[in-house]
Amino acid sequence: MVGNVAEVMAELEPADFYLLSGVEQGMRFSEWVNREKLPEYADLTEEEVDYRIDRCADRGLIQRKTIQYEGYQLTFEGYDALALRTFAERETISGMGAPLGVGKESDVYEVESFRPFALKFHREGYTNFREVRKGRDYTADNHHVSWQYTARKAAEREYGALEDLYPQVSVPRPVDHNRHAIIMEKLPGPELADAKLQSEQVVGVLDLVLREVDAAYRAGYVHADISEYNVAVSDDGVVIFDWPQSVETDHENADELLTRDVENLVGYFHRKYPRETPDVDTDAVAAAVADGEFESVRAVDEPGA
Repeated sequence: MVGNVAEVMAELEPADFYLLSGVEQGMRFSEWVNREKLPEYADLTEEEVDYRIDRCADRGLIQRKTIQYEGYQLTFEGYDALALRTFAERETISGMGAPLGVGKESDVYEVESFRPFALKFHREGYTNFREVRKGRDYTADNHHVSWQYTARKAAEREYGALEDLYPQVSVPRPVDHNRHAIIMEKLPGPELADAKLQSEQVVGVLDLVLREVDAAYRAGYVHADISEYNVAVSDDGVVIFDWPQSVETDHENADELLTRDVENLVGYFHRKYPRETPDVDTDAVAAAVADGEFESVRAVDEPGA
């Protein structure tokens, strides 16, 4: 787990951020930034670079490695600090709150603003960078790709999808974006996996989720990784979140991914609510969505209908 950098933000001085920004710039060209390049990248003197390296390293914001040269790299905490400073300068947020969720590919925190929002730090590539590179379109054509680039592109992809989808589709309202971080509305309720639906609610909630899948398709997107862990449920309805891996409907695999999303959803309901969930022809549901004809699972609840 990446540490919460908020507790050290107040200790940092403007020149510390010059050093962090210099390392960030250098990481565009190499995984480990040559110490000799840092005065140029950070616009600091040699002596100031040495001082700032010690301060940032002591706070876990950069790390050092000796290869053929003395090299430095941002940690995720260092990258977080740069994003938080930008959000603070824009007055998007005024403070950090408690963690809302921690996963392999993101950390989410409550943040203070004119009302509470959620801040999502993308962590793609932090634990398994090679697998993320192979699996994500936005890294496919780049020779030098760092975890920093991968996480930033994931955030860009997700924020762009949210901007395109909201408010036609029930997704978190996007508020701001910088580097690998997104500010958005907090989820209105628990994940579907943690919700306890009453018998009479099961089919209705399944229909609500599939209607949002349909609405997203009408807006030009397939989620491509939907499950019980990225659907929030509340008295007001459902919200579908986590869109970095989404594809546009003209993608060559869009319909295949749509079918997989439907299978994942229906499969979850069958496992958790086997008595209440009708038999559903998932291929027929996906085809109805793709054709703009989806109404409800009851309309296609007999396999082969």
